[in-house]
Formats: sequence, structure tokens, C-alpha cells
Amino acid sequence: MTDKYTAFVNGGFGKSLAKKLGLPQPAKLRRFKAGQALVSGPVLVVGSGSDADAVATYLLDGAGSSESIDVRRQAVEPSGSKWAAIVVVLTQVTAPGDLSEPILALGSQLRSVASSGRVIFVTRPAAAGLSPAVAAARNGAIGAMRSLAKELRAGATANAISITDDSAATSPSALSALRFFLSSRSAFVDGQIVAVSSEAGQVPESWAAPLAGKVAVVTGAAQGIGAAIAETLARDGATVVAVDVPAAGESLSKVANRIKGTALQLDITVPDAGAQIIEHAVARHGGIDIVVHNAGITRDKLLANMDNAKWDSVIAVNIESQLRINEALLASEHFTNAPRIVSLTSTSGIAGNRGQTNYGASKAGVIAMVASTSPLLAERGGTANAVAPGFIETKMTAKIPFATREVARRLNSLQQGGQPVDVAETIAFLASPASGGISGVTVRVCGQNMVGA
Repeated sequence: MTDKYTAFVNGGFGKSLAKKLGLPQPAKLRRFKAGQALVSGPVLVVGSGSDADAVATYLLDGAGSSESIDVRRQAVEPSGSKWAAIVVVLTQVTAPGDLSEPILALGSQLRSVASSGRVIFVTRPAAAGLSPAVAAARNGAIGAMRSLAKELRAGATANAISITDDSAATSPSALSALRFFLSSRSAFVDGQIVAVSSEAGQVPESWAAPLAGKVAVVTGAAQGIGAAIAETLARDGATVVAVDVPAAGESLSKVANRIKGTALQLDITVPDAGAQIIEHAVARHGGIDIVVHNAGITRDKLLANMDNAKWDSVIAVNIESQLRINEALLASEHFTNAPRIVSLTSTSGIAGNRGQTNYGASKAGVIAMVASTSPLLAERGGTANAVAPGFIETKMTAKIPFATREVARRLNSLQQGGQPVDVAETIAFLASPASGGISGVTVRVCGQNMVGA
């Protein structure tokens, strides 16, 4: 689906007209293309201490690849270019007053951030047992980041990586999150915190193909977000089993053929769906490493008009099927080698949405499910996480009445809807071997707004 307004105001007469009338001018976001450099200009690292030095050194060394990155440590406007990213390392703050110098140094450089630039805070969590001053400083950093994300323009975003006190700022998962937020893969992720809870994870041999050798299953893969997920995981090196209902068989086969994977026609609500998925993946590809629970439905009605069929069908597809499949995975000897589960939830499961009590209940259930599943996978080096899309340009959102759709598009910090690939990129990041220290979390892909399904 396309956003004709955004296309109109980004060139020629439309751009001039929007500027004269003071209309919103959403930027054309920079999204990932094969061969693209991690960053497209100099990177400023703000902050003092060993963590800031380690992050700067990692970037200066090419961020795990042969790329050459221009890294600066002085908050001085770069000559002849703009900052592709500013990384603010605040892991050693101990009181709210410690935030002043680095954050105001950041503020002095914001006018020099490039279009689709990145601001990334690296912090520690305000965990229980800390002194009040330390907890206040750490949470203050998050509050500053979220507010800054609403101030940035021209497609720039702000996000945070929160690393536990017993984990290094350059642990595999911290670096995986840093690369994700620096890159154009995170185009529609804004105002978010990724919590790194351990030093687990393994840096891939190649960041260009981090999923090489992995077998991934994607449900609801025949179209839309599911197809984008399947394509993105395959691009990153995975062999993909594309799953969808028999009625979508033709579209499913096209997706599977396009990515050189296999198709499995299956109603995921049947009791033995998990067993069928495992059997197919093992028989055809020798194993199963990643499961993406993407399949979902809506049956919207105000609760006063809701009937059993609409309620029960949404619960059955969106949450009960995932629970049963996960039980089969956890009982299987084939899902034990640092496996990954990534579930699709929704901002409706966080903030609610009128006419979606059934959908909101199912998606809120998904968030709690991954948090509870996470420790069950930890002993086998696995993770369970969720991705919560906001307004994404799909066939479903295209059916929303025009006025409501336009409002939903413009309310977020980036003033536009996301694309299916934005959800897919976030899932690929969480599925990576390097992200083994990120588990039980929900990452919103919503441009920093709670609208959408």
C-alpha cells in the first residue's frame, strides 16, 4: 500500500505547497538495500568513561565488518557533512545532574543530524536495589530519549539500549542492538528501549547473512507482513518454511518459491499444528531454529455487539494457537540449539483500540506469553520476544475509512505509516544469533505512536 500524500509533499509542486500552507511534510525514510553501508556519514559518540570508549573503538574498527566509519568524540559540527548518528553513552551516570553535560552536548548538535539520522542512548536499567539518585538518573535518560524522539525531524529517530550492570556495553546483544538502531533497518522504530539482560549471543561470521544455516518457520506467510518476514529472513541467510491456511495455497507457494523455501498449508488452530510444523521442518530441512508467530485475524465489533464466534475465533488464532505450538516446540528435541521465538503482538494489545476488545485481549496475551516463555527457553540458549506493529501500510489498514486512515498516519513522530518490511527487519534483528541476550521484551514498530492493529 502506498501513502500518496507523503509522495506528493516530497517533490516539486507538492513540496512547495506543503511548505507554504504549513502542512505536515513526512520525510521519505531511508530503508535498507543490499550492500548498503551501516551508516552514511560521520558518527559522534558523546559521553565519558570506559563504556563510551569501548563503543567508539568498536565503531572506529568498522563495527564488525570491513566498513570504514568516521567516528568523532568531540561535539563539533562536522565540516561538509551532517551526523549520520549520535550515540550518547550514559552507563556511568550516578545522579540526575550527571545528565546535563552529555545531553546538552547532544542538543548542541541536533541541527546537524542528517535526514533519517539516528540518536541512540546507551544506558543501564533503573533496577530494584539501586540508590534513589542512580535510579532517577537512569530513568531520566529514558525520559529524555522519548521526548527527544518527538522533536526530531526529517525521518531521524531516537532509541535506547539498556544494558544490565553485569553485561558489557560491547556484549554480542548490545552490539546487535547498536547495529540495528544505527542502520536503516530500524526506519520505523522510534522512541523504543531494547533491554539487554545478559551477555548471551554469538556474533555472526557475517553481518550480511546473520541467519546463515538457520531454519525459520513463519506463519501467515502468504501475503502482507508475513510475506515480508519470510523474504527478509531468507535475505539474511535462513531457509524458510512458509505456513498459511490451505485457502491461501497459491499465494503461499509463490512466496515460498520466490525465497527458495518450502510451503506448508496448515490451519494453525488444529491441535497438532506444532507437531506438523516440526515434522515438516525436520524432514525437509534437517531442523528448526526460528519460529515467527505472525498469523493473526481481526473480527472487530463493539463489545456490546460482540458474539461468541467473533470473540472465540480471534482468541483461537492469535494466542491459543501460539501457546499450543510453543508447547510442542518446548517438548521437542529438535528445538534446543539456541532457538528463537518471535511473536507478533500489536499496539492495540498495549494501549487498546475501540471495537477491538477481542483483538486487544489476544495481543496483550501475546506480550505476557513471551515474557513467561523467555525463562523456559533460557536453559537451551533460546529467546522469546514480541514485535508490536502500529499503523503499517497493508491491505487491512487500506480498508480503514480515508479520514481515520490519514489521521492515524500523521499522529506518530515520523508522520507516516510503516511498511511491512519495517516489522520484518525488527523480527530478523531479534532472531539473530547475536541477540541471545535480548529476551522477554516487546519492541514497538510504530513510529512512536499507539495507533493501529
